[in-house]
Amino acid sequence: MNTRTKTEPTRPEDWVGRSETRDGRLTMEIAGMLAVSTGHHFAPPPDFAPGAPMPPLWHWAAFPEFAPMSALGDDGHPRTGGFLPPVPLPRRMWAGGALSFEGALHIGERLGRRSEILSVEEKTGGAGPMVFVSVRHEISGAKGRVEERQDIVYLQIPEEFRLPKPIPAPEASDWEESLEAGPARLFRFSAATFNSHRIHYDQPYARQVEKYPGLVVHGPLQAILLIEAGARHAGAAPVAFRFRGVSPMFHDHPLRLIGNREPDAPAMTLCTAAEGRQGMQARLEWAQ
Repeated sequence: MNTRTKTEPTRPEDWVGRSETRDGRLTMEIAGMLAVSTGHHFAPPPDFAPGAPMPPLWHWAAFPEFAPMSALGDDGHPRTGGFLPPVPLPRRMWAGGALSFEGALHIGERLGRRSEILSVEEKTGGAGPMVFVSVRHEISGAKGRVEERQDIVYLQIPEEFRLPKPIPAPEASDWEESLEAGPARLFRFSAATFNSHRIHYDQPYARQVEKYPGLVVHGPLQAILLIEAGARHAGAAPVAFRFRGVSPMFHDHPLRLIGNREPDAPAMTLCTAAEGRQGMQARLEWAQ
């Protein structure tokens, strides 16, 4: 089921307050696809049998958007102007988000999600005009609940690729793991999450059209890898998690997962890194 508010605004800023309600489910089959897409030799295989607790953030694959081929843009994404506002800028990225967890969602159970557009802000930066869209999701199951804020940014496609100012990877850490994020992993994760954005699997498009030097590692994939590793090293289930992308990561360099415990809180700072620079920054909290 997919129900939306009936008003049809015409300007992006008029989308604030727009909402939709959807039903979803993470089946055992899709959970298995996620398990092998995110698995690596440091992480024990998760249980994805029906009824098993859902690993954190796997609800992202439980509500696929069934857009017909005719509704896709040149980048493979569904065109904006449905639930999301009609932003004219062509490059779309999941910039970050924040989540809180209560109880646990479960593989195979029926889930509900209510989504609302919180804000639409136009800004100008070094990359030119930008539009930031924040969305709130409330996901609920029989014995679990997730509250989430998702931040999306829209940009122009540059004439040539330039890295953002690098943020160096930490020189010391409490733990570090490394894995390959090659084309097969990126394709599998795109399939598991029904993400048809071409920057993750179509190298000619990524390089020639969006001017990236290689396939882009999904932000959600990095977030799932970080929260799994952080919770495993903490030995506790997360109660809160926030993350933001600071630089793109590419398929042709090993992806480092790095964590440091905070001395005065049941929390851990995390990041992904490659070539000496951070890609995603995150913070994980757990109950004392």
